[in-house]
Amino acid sequence: MATYLYRLGKLAFRRRRLVLSLWLATLALLGAGAVLLSEPTVDGFSLPGTESQRAQDVLAEAFPQAAAGGAQARVVFAAPDGEKLTEAGNRAAVTATVERLRGAEQVAQVTDPFEGSINRDATTAYAEITYRVPAVGLTEGAREQLTAAAETGRSAGVTVEVGGEALETAPEQSLTEVIGFAVAAIVLLITFGSLVAAGLPLLTALVGVGVAMTSVLVASAFTDVNSTTPILALMLGLAVAIDYALFIVSRYRHELALGRDHLEAAGRATGTAGSAVTFAGATVVIALAALAVANVPFLTQMGLAAAGAVVVAVLVALTLLPAMLGFAGARITGGAGRRTQDPEASSAGRRWATAVTVRPWLALAGSVLALAVIAIPALDLRLGLPGDGVAAPDTTQRKAYDLTSEGFGAGFNGPLVVVVDGGDQAAATAAADTIRALPGVALVSPPVPNPAGDTAILQVVPAEGPDSQGTTDLVHAIRGLDGPAGADLLVTGTTAANIDVSQRMGDAVGPYLLVIVALAMLLLMVMFRSVLVPLKAIGGFLLSVAATFGVVVAVFQWGWLAGVVGVEQPGPIMSLLPVLLIGIVFGLAMDYQVFLVSRMREEHVHGAGPRAAVVDGFSHGARVVTAAAVIMVSVFSGFILAPEAQIKSIGFALAVAILLDAFLVRMTFVPAVMALLGRRAWWLPRWLDRIMPDVDVEGDKLRTEEEVGRDVERDLVATGR
Repeated sequence: MATYLYRLGKLAFRRRRLVLSLWLATLALLGAGAVLLSEPTVDGFSLPGTESQRAQDVLAEAFPQAAAGGAQARVVFAAPDGEKLTEAGNRAAVTATVERLRGAEQVAQVTDPFEGSINRDATTAYAEITYRVPAVGLTEGAREQLTAAAETGRSAGVTVEVGGEALETAPEQSLTEVIGFAVAAIVLLITFGSLVAAGLPLLTALVGVGVAMTSVLVASAFTDVNSTTPILALMLGLAVAIDYALFIVSRYRHELALGRDHLEAAGRATGTAGSAVTFAGATVVIALAALAVANVPFLTQMGLAAAGAVVVAVLVALTLLPAMLGFAGARITGGAGRRTQDPEASSAGRRWATAVTVRPWLALAGSVLALAVIAIPALDLRLGLPGDGVAAPDTTQRKAYDLTSEGFGAGFNGPLVVVVDGGDQAAATAAADTIRALPGVALVSPPVPNPAGDTAILQVVPAEGPDSQGTTDLVHAIRGLDGPAGADLLVTGTTAANIDVSQRMGDAVGPYLLVIVALAMLLLMVMFRSVLVPLKAIGGFLLSVAATFGVVVAVFQWGWLAGVVGVEQPGPIMSLLPVLLIGIVFGLAMDYQVFLVSRMREEHVHGAGPRAAVVDGFSHGARVVTAAAVIMVSVFSGFILAPEAQIKSIGFALAVAILLDAFLVRMTFVPAVMALLGRRAWWLPRWLDRIMPDVDVEGDKLRTEEEVGRDVERDLVATGR
């Protein structure tokens, strides 16, 4: 591989104008396609194979007039202190609001609050609004009319608050990304000491992210794209593009310091560091593409889009970056020209590696113990989907949720829809009586049959809130009932769908882990020609991801330091986060594994002793891994400022994961284990060595006889022989 990439790097360096023109043309073409073809992103999703989705399909066929699957909203009314909504003035205000809602665009039906949706004290009531289209299909006018209708009641002195999915809008890119980009620029400038060297990774990253993002937007013309998909592609694409460019530029400066000319240095950097980048990118792509194992369409889509962004980042690093190095010329070294000392070797990294390898057991025990303690809160992990109950206290959605809880009970915020499929009215009535007798049920509405009389709907109100374990138990209890003769009981509604998503996500974690670990094990074995190094890499990843879950639970579920992060209301962890986090963190953790251990492997192949290979390889890799980690943490941390809870939690989790994995696992755990293993770290059974392809990641085939002799002499001096 190193030989082919060496040639590719030199070709891109020589034909730099052509390479740059091709990338800019690609970006312009995709940009034009995005402007002309892109469609709005989608917030909702379907979950094939779940009972809630089957029930929705039955409703769509049996109750077409009910607009099953249409967006929902709830307008909650509260009377002024000491008054009742049934008083003439307040009743008139509520009625006027409801009539205005019925006249709004895209509305299918609006319930009357005074017909079963008012509490006993007549102080609180609500109207349910059903739209003819899903939330993604709502126009801005429809949303504006919903909020404007609320002002009708408010102007008459009645408290009116609005909740539900109809108010949800797709998350958008904002200036939060700029913060991470700015920090990345500062870190690169400190790392390289050259504006040109610092600017190249940022410039090529912008091109790569531009290509990836416009590709996603073009794809939205042909398929529904979830609103989180472009955010994730941007988040990952920006982070890995900068990191991959950083690694190759660092190696390029190293080759210049050895006295090579710019063309040869570009070829060597692409052949060696480029090989590591290729394998690192492959592990990330495997981890993201394997999200399809969860069998959740929108999650598969997110994984494939993010994997595409990583592929673009690798291609940019292997082609556009060498071309830009050709344009940069001698300015890449900051005006210092060729140096006799490697500018990328870290003396601080050498001192740290020496300290760790002198007392490897102490470093190993300390890092494992620290990660284990941090991981303890993960034992209390609860999954769910963000709803109005975890919205900021000053939002109308949260106020509507609280008013409903105070006036009726928390369960009214998450009613269940039970579909009695088949049978007559007597069967539906019998089903209602059976459900009413279950523990945890606050209310069961009379059955509403469809025109054909073969399907009926029951609304079941749980005694507890939608995020509680009691409500989850109730859903499973209803599903465990035997339906009346000739009828099936199906449970759906937002609360039931959220429970199904959480269960599907939880069930997918185990198989997903097995798939990515097995595939990555094979890939790392080919790269490092070792059995123990991949096992160590996977063990370190499991420690870092467990610790990350611990921090996420402590902050987002328990509320520790929630105000610092901007978490308005602690609650269950977003159900898709564990699978998503495992995939992304696994890929990025393997990035650092490849960057760091590939240099140790290179030193070992070139004849260094076990401890010297660890120390020398670490001293060369530590600087770039530290800079890469700080950049990634900065990029991901920028998304913590996003107002959307799901984006905030993803950004926070990824920032914490990189912080823990880079500094506790890769910088401490890895050199300690490598020092303890010694030469055994590179053990590979002979039969496996014979059948495994030799990809030459360390670029040994690029070395001349003179270089081999010089390296042997250096190692002899270093070992005192």
